[in-house]
This record gives sequence, structure tokens and C-alpha cells, in this order.
Amino acid sequence: MIKKTVTAALFGLLLAGPAAAEGLFTTKSMTPEVAIKAAQAALGACRANGWQVTVAIVDRGGNTQVLLRDRFAGPHTPDTATSKAWTAVSFRTNTTALRQLIADGKAPKEIAKLPNVTTLGGGMTIEAAGSIVGGIGISGAPSPASDDICAKAGIDAITADIAM
Repeated sequence: MIKKTVTAALFGLLLAGPAAAEGLFTTKSMTPEVAIKAAQAALGACRANGWQVTVAIVDRGGNTQVLLRDRFAGPHTPDTATSKAWTAVSFRTNTTALRQLIADGKAPKEIAKLPNVTTLGGGMTIEAAGSIVGGIGISGAPSPASDDICAKAGIDAITADIAM
């Protein structure tokens, strides 16, 4: 009887597997190497168009992983690029889309007045297997749409690296 009970208990633990650790969860994170690759690709795309920018990559929690400022990017661009990346991660949407949601009245206009929030284009989420793993922000191109072009190039450069 005891042998059957012990065997049943062990079998139950095997079936439970990782679920036995209730209260914990697993997340995916970009390595510094992947974050650097995205930043360099975004910077390269901007340079190819003659734009001097700053590129910021943040992790899923909004913490800066990479910051690259080109030689002649304006002094405001490091803070702005970081804020765009942070905003995209924080609100789980690209900054261009968030700006439109606010303009359409589908999101409160007060969002744009919160600390560290930048609703100009150029901030995008970086996703892998349906989860946000980080964000990219670009500042210094001639327009928010131009910033978006460079951000997309950075994401495209790492798509294969973060595919799950």
C-alpha cells in the first residue's frame, strides 16, 4: 500500500512538471548582442538616408540596453529616443499608433503629459512569439515617419534571432 502511494505521488509530481512552481513564470529577454545588432541596423538605415540620429533599445521592463548616438545627432536625441522606446514598451504599442489613438479620442490625451512619455513616431515594440521583449526608439531623423523607417529596419535585422 505504501509503495503504491509513493509511486502515485512521484507520478503526480512528474506530470505537474514546471507547474509545480506556482507563483513563478518564465520570460524571454533579448541578449545584449541582439540589442546591439538591432541598434546598429537602425543606425545604418538612418545613415544610408543621410540622417544623424540616436537609437535606444530598452528591454521588456523599459530599462535601457543600448544607446547609440551618431556624431551629429542633436543633444536632445538620446533622451527622446530612450523615451520613445520606453513609451512603446510601457503602453504596449508603437508611438505612432499611440499618438493616433490619442488624436482619435480612443486614449486619454493626458497620457502624452505623463513623465517620460513621448508620443512622436519612432518608438516601436520588439516582439517575439506574441510577447513584447523590448522596444526601439529613434530620434533625429527629419520626421517621425523617418524615425519609424529606421526603427523598423532595426527590428527587421533581428527577426530571425528572436524567432521562437
